[in-house]
Amino acid sequence: MTEHNGYTTRLQNLLDRWSAGDEKAIDEIIVHSQEQLRRIASRMLSAKPHVGRWNLTDDVLQNALIRLHRSLKAVKPDSKRAFIGLAATQIRRELIDMARSLYGPEGRGRHHKSDPGQADPDGNAHPLYEKADPADDVINQLEMVEFHESVDMLAEDEREVFKLIFYQSMTQSEVASLLKVSERTIKRRWRQARLSLKRILGSDEK
Repeated sequence: MTEHNGYTTRLQNLLDRWSAGDEKAIDEIIVHSQEQLRRIASRMLSAKPHVGRWNLTDDVLQNALIRLHRSLKAVKPDSKRAFIGLAATQIRRELIDMARSLYGPEGRGRHHKSDPGQADPDGNAHPLYEKADPADDVINQLEMVEFHESVDMLAEDEREVFKLIFYQSMTQSEVASLLKVSERTIKRRWRQARLSLKRILGSDEK
């Protein structure tokens, strides 16, 4: 993830103004960070093709920004690290709600039937691609929702590292620099976070 000193300096200035009670700063924070948050939303959405099939990045971003605006009314992050963490959480929650809506009992993702392909000479239509079992599709999506919700159950230091690497595509070196700890510490927290998730989800994988 590329760092831009101008972006970070401006963001910190806006966060300081918001913490000091400047009501106008909150909207400026949203506008200033929109492009970076769009990139985060795009990365998260690309990891969830069954949600991305029905929603564009800007759909996710728009709803997540509404969530973020509400959150900023209650929480005043004092650094870029805290702000990006808060924003990424709102994007992730929006994706979870989208998955629930799409693959719940009345969801269009659960009941969707793919259009057939061109008919053969005998008039029989064939699917454009091999269609997966709809039941498996729903189960996979519900398991994915459970996985993302389980991330919030991790210990704070594990959760922060996991979110930065898994959701924001940061390297371990970049995370170490951001959190001002050694790369060895990040490797340890990243490994422990994955082991903790396996325990939470009841996996026997090593």
